[in-house]
Amino acid sequence: MKGYIEERAIELANYIIDKKTTVRAAAKKFGISKSTVHKDVTERLMKISPELAEKVRVILEENKAERHIRGGEATKAKYQEAKTKTG
Repeated sequence: MKGYIEERAIELANYIIDKKTTVRAAAKKFGISKSTVHKDVTERLMKISPELAEKVRVILEENKAERHIRGGEATKAKYQEAKTKTG
């Protein structure tokens, strides 16, 4: 069972790095929870492959820094859509 978890952590890390995706998107793609993805790519991956863990950490930091921008864009789109439906 431990081999599966290590393989999953590496696969998740490679997916996040290749696609520059979020934890949420990776969780959806792999059919697991965001908590599991986060634990895999931070804690577990550090023990398996510190170099890979560092690359993932950089992507996650970028996502965290951009989170407020994406949220604002989503809110703007939501209200623009509502406005076109009513107006």
